[in-house]
Amino acid sequence: MPRVRELSPYVELQRDQWRELRRSTPLPLTASELMKLRGLGEQIDLNEVAEVYLPLSRLINLQVAARQRLYEATTTFLGEDAHGTKVPFIIGVAGSVAVGKSTTARILRTLLARWPDHPSVDLVTTDGFLYPRTELMRRGIMHRKGFPESYDRRALLRFVTDVKSGADEVRAPVYSHLAYDILPGEEQVVHKPDILILEGLNVLQPGPSLTVSDLFDFSIYVDAHTADIERWYIDRFLELRHTAFSDPNSHFHHFASLPDDEARIEARHLWKTINGPNLMANIRPTRPRATLVLRKDADHSINRVRLRKL
Repeated sequence: MPRVRELSPYVELQRDQWRELRRSTPLPLTASELMKLRGLGEQIDLNEVAEVYLPLSRLINLQVAARQRLYEATTTFLGEDAHGTKVPFIIGVAGSVAVGKSTTARILRTLLARWPDHPSVDLVTTDGFLYPRTELMRRGIMHRKGFPESYDRRALLRFVTDVKSGADEVRAPVYSHLAYDILPGEEQVVHKPDILILEGLNVLQPGPSLTVSDLFDFSIYVDAHTADIERWYIDRFLELRHTAFSDPNSHFHHFASLPDDEARIEARHLWKTINGPNLMANIRPTRPRATLVLRKDADHSINRVRLRKL
């Protein structure tokens, strides 16, 4: 039986309990497709997709239908005709740098788009709503890139509000990890999706007024022990020397030639001064606000799922 804490709105399930909730949901994903979706350093396989992500996609599919019925009930009360009108279902995916939230978002997008009731699923990352490098430098917060204050939160809220309101076309800025900056003139266009997945470090941040998390219909926090995340971050940094950093146009090209010991020192410094503090001060405190928490083991595999029932 699932472990339920007395008087708790949560239920925590081990992976073998969670996989039973897949029921007869088919696996619409091949090994070659999964290879393209998983992030650097992750070892996720089709077995994990079947045991973790398929039950999750089934749960969200049920919630999309329930949310639509709730919308129709509200419009009926207001005397409006909601026949044939769909309200985009918004999912937030949060978690630390290097924890694997981008892979979670990509896999979830692929699985959800293969349910017949909601084939149009868009994925947008909050990186596009970071202030441009010039603005970060003007504000003196370049060293706090990724912290809540480094994002144009008003623009992000407008974007999600417009999507949720059913606007025909909504545009988001595009961020380049290669240039380490917003790309001038580049936009991602969203056309009335059935589902929008918004992935980012701080998407579950509360605030004194309306925030993007208030518009979510479902939210996921990807979690792991801090020591494991730090190790994954350092390992990824070492690997990036031979991939993205090796590009002469990369903002981090100067790291490409570092030997292993120096690269580890640099990566650990970046973690201790930027990513670790951001995790502890801003990201992890939002974990209780998530609808569902995916808990990872040291090998990146998901071992527990915590679901908020109420």
